[in-house]
Amino acid sequence: MSYESGSAEELGHQASPGDIAIGVVIGRSSEFFDFFVYAMASVLVFPRVMFPFAPPLEAVLWSFAIFALAFLARPVGTLLFMAIDRRWGRGVKLTLALFLLGCATAGIAFMPDYSVAGFYAVIILAVMRTAQGLALGGTWDGLSSLLAMNAPPNHRGWYAMIPQLGAPVGLFVAGALFAYLVTGLSESDFLEWGWRYPFFVAFAINVVALFARLRIVVTPEYQAQFESLDLQPTRLRETLAAEGGSILIGAFIPLATFALFHMVTVFPLSWVYLKAGEEVPAFLGIEIGTALVGLAAIIASGAIADRIGRRRLLIVCAVAIAVFALVAPLLLDGGQIGEFVYMVLGSALLGLSFGQSSGALASHFERRYRYTASALTSDLAWMFGAGFAPFVALFLAARFGLFSSGFYLLSGAVCTIVALILSRRDDTRGE
Repeated sequence: MSYESGSAEELGHQASPGDIAIGVVIGRSSEFFDFFVYAMASVLVFPRVMFPFAPPLEAVLWSFAIFALAFLARPVGTLLFMAIDRRWGRGVKLTLALFLLGCATAGIAFMPDYSVAGFYAVIILAVMRTAQGLALGGTWDGLSSLLAMNAPPNHRGWYAMIPQLGAPVGLFVAGALFAYLVTGLSESDFLEWGWRYPFFVAFAINVVALFARLRIVVTPEYQAQFESLDLQPTRLRETLAAEGGSILIGAFIPLATFALFHMVTVFPLSWVYLKAGEEVPAFLGIEIGTALVGLAAIIASGAIADRIGRRRLLIVCAVAIAVFALVAPLLLDGGQIGEFVYMVLGSALLGLSFGQSSGALASHFERRYRYTASALTSDLAWMFGAGFAPFVALFLAARFGLFSSGFYLLSGAVCTIVALILSRRDDTRGE
């Protein structure tokens, strides 16, 4: 059965794609702002305030290890909050999930550093990061799937890219905020209290996002659509029995995209920080500017996918990422000009592939299982492709040279190509 079969109009419930799109973009932007605030703090803050006992490289690696905890916890959070969804409804699930996310994020802002609490501060940070991952698993609201269900048949690529716009928006705002604090405060003020401010902002944005999403998911009109389109949670055993193979393949389809995601955001920031700390403000400026490149590329991906097909676009992007992986180390090690070219090319490739990655995940599943299966596939894809990418890339680059990080990205591109070949049978569902 086609993933997009049975639109809302055919089933008798009118939808407003504009309202859904606004809710999706606000929700995803808030999630990615949270993500990038923590990611940037993992490079610029936590190595010095949580791991002052370790050399700089080891401190960043410790920080990246805790960064990965959220990706490990996310599938657990999905299962936990799906159970809440089945029993008390989507509005209760989303409220509890965003409340947990907000508390964990604000908790990081209030937590003591190593100079005050010693290793207990590290434990608190790990707990808060794990709580963020659990909460993110519960923020899956089905709005992306609902938006796809209301897409005209010849504009599915365009509608698939809309949820992905939250990533460059979150990166732009988080990067701008950190750049302002890094350049506007003394180093001591920034490390003492300035770094905490973005986490307070993230909490406030979560509150706004909660009301924007609840405005849609709890109204009778949209509840009826969720029910009539089978956008309801199913039990894990039942979902895996029906869609386990597709979930596994789907988790590897965006591997190159998600690996590249960190290779042009978190990893290069850590590399520049360790190699030449004084260049960090300039590199944050590059990240802010290339976030707009990524935004434009995501928009372009919708038009291109509608013209040539999503699967073909993803294959082309995977091959391009493989080529980029071979030249990326030379660019990143080429001074500010090389870093700029690295970020522009990487952000453009990322936008084109990332713009269609959610559609590739969702298009695999039958209607009855699409809600739960899409959430689990997304969780596994982020865990395999992105959760350990900063740690692995930095460890390899420090141990064996920068070229080894390129081969790591290359391996992700190969996995994506293989997964796309194996998923050929799903073309009739998603295209």
